[in-house]
Order: sequence, then C-alpha cells, then structure tokens
Amino acid sequence: MSGSARSVLFHSNRYSADSACEHCEGVVRHEPWCITQNTIVSYAYRAILDPSTLTVHDELILHALGVTWKTTQCRGECKSH
Repeated sequence: MSGSARSVLFHSNRYSADSACEHCEGVVRHEPWCITQNTIVSYAYRAILDPSTLTVHDELILHALGVTWKTTQCRGECKSH
C-alpha cells in the first residue's frame, strides 16, 4: 500500500459533537456556506447582529425595499462571532 493510500485509509474518524462547528455543524470540514468560510455569508450574519455594519449601498437597497433595521438586545444567550 502506498503512503498516500495509507493516509486516506487511516484518516482520523475520531470526532465528537463538541468538535462540530456551531454554525454549519460540519464535523470533518465546514460547509461552503458556513460563516467561518464564506465572506458574503459572514457579512450578512454580522449585519443581522449589528445593522451598523451594513454598507451604505446595502442600506439604500434595503430601505428601498421597505426594510427597517433596529438594533435590539438579545434576550437570553447571544452568540456573536
């Protein structure tokens, strides 16, 4: 068995739910849409947590669509990443 085949066969399958990403629940690798991997998704996630992070362009588009953003405090446990 070649070295590269051996590394594939013996890839670690040792993981637990604790090692899963809290955003995409990816255990071995993150999903392409995970906020830790995709800058566009990360931007949208930050905008939901803090509307002041929106670009002026996006604010104007959302305003034209009738969207209003209000900064509110979380009730309970807030996660911000």
